[in-house]
Amino acid sequence: MNIRLYDTATREVRDLDPVNPGEVSVYLCGATVQSAPHVGHLRPAVAFDVLRRWLTRQGLRVTFIRNVTDIDDKILAKAAAAGVDWWAHAGRYERVFTRAYDALGVLPPTYEPRATGHVPEMVALMRELIDAGHAYATTEGNVWFDVRSWPSYGELTRQKLEDLGVEDDDVPPSEADAVSAQKRDPHDFALWKAPRPGEPETASWDTPWGRGRPGWHLECSAMARRYLGTEFDIHGGGLDLRFPHHENEQAQSRAAGDAFARSWMHVAWVTQQGTKMSKSLGNGLLVSDLLERAPAAVVRYALVSVHYRSMLEWAPDTLDEAHATWDRLTGFVSRATEALGNVSADEIAKTDVPEDFATAMNDDLNTPAAFAVVHEHLRAGNSALAAGDDAAARTELVAVRAMLDVFGLDPLDPQWAAPAGDQHQAALDALVTAELEARVAARAAKDWATADAIRDRLTAAGIEVQDSADGARWSLAGS
Repeated sequence: MNIRLYDTATREVRDLDPVNPGEVSVYLCGATVQSAPHVGHLRPAVAFDVLRRWLTRQGLRVTFIRNVTDIDDKILAKAAAAGVDWWAHAGRYERVFTRAYDALGVLPPTYEPRATGHVPEMVALMRELIDAGHAYATTEGNVWFDVRSWPSYGELTRQKLEDLGVEDDDVPPSEADAVSAQKRDPHDFALWKAPRPGEPETASWDTPWGRGRPGWHLECSAMARRYLGTEFDIHGGGLDLRFPHHENEQAQSRAAGDAFARSWMHVAWVTQQGTKMSKSLGNGLLVSDLLERAPAAVVRYALVSVHYRSMLEWAPDTLDEAHATWDRLTGFVSRATEALGNVSADEIAKTDVPEDFATAMNDDLNTPAAFAVVHEHLRAGNSALAAGDDAAARTELVAVRAMLDVFGLDPLDPQWAAPAGDQHQAALDALVTAELEARVAARAAKDWATADAIRDRLTAAGIEVQDSADGARWSLAGS
């Protein structure tokens, strides 16, 4: 069965055709470590984590590179405002991002290169572009890519040069005219940037064209080539990176003679009231804040359950709905494991997922359709448990856990083990859930007296039960 993925460049779902059979190489644009991550930053990381897990389960060896941009204008400005060294500021927020990735169960990349560690590769790439007539140096420390030298510029986003806006180069208005005067064309973009007055000397490096620091786009082309070669399988990131970042990456890499990425994958935004989540708009939900309101697995479920190419509207009840679903999933796995015994992680990893689940995942990672399959097997598993059919219940337990493992959401993965402080809550949840299951069975058998007695016991214990079309939910009285 072929894995088919949507390619942004061709705007069609295509078969995955790896450069090297049996292997898949992926480059994901990672964090610019200027400040703490909000949930919008984590969505691409989680989406590509699911892709990676699915490719691995299909028997492919995945080389996964996720970069860190640890030098740019915003990092320098925020470090200066905070009165700290720029590299210390970047290091601090790199660690914050890493903790967020770890908390949400994102697997570590095969390698995570930093921009500042790859200046020699960037200098070599600039030399190739200048020698080929695709780049030029102007004043000391400034090197530009000549977009008109590359007729295919705009092919990724299917835009004509005359219709494109002009990149602002992250310069203050007072410097805009001087910068523009250096360019052969207003659309030319910076490969290397001279230091600005007042910037620390440690934030620049010597090159044959003068001292300066990397332009935003050059670093990813250099690092992708360094770790994945001149041609690799998938390049990805957030939807907002298509232009200018990915357009410029592709242009400079192909102008240097690299085939570069065979296909492009872009993850849609997290929005609030239809507006893209961002720090500049003041509507970012910090991951640290979300993790104070809900378990990390619930946050991950909320991100995974919507198709990666669909906008994820983050509403006030997003976490509540995700929490309710997570409780149903963990409740079944917990009850079935208690009744039937533990299933090893090795068995879960080697179990073939149901065919309709695989079909959904092979169709451009159709996670909503795949979760529908999970819930079908969840219902079948609950029915088997209620009927005392241990063999069928175990089959469904293994299937459900194997499917959830693809999403990084197997409830028995040590990643989601309850901290010691939550053990009482976990025990209470297990006991109440068992009572609710007994109540469901009693009502199915029309044993209304037993069902009422169970509810009365829960009420007396301070447990409020709410019945809904999706089943019973409980909470502590007054909470």
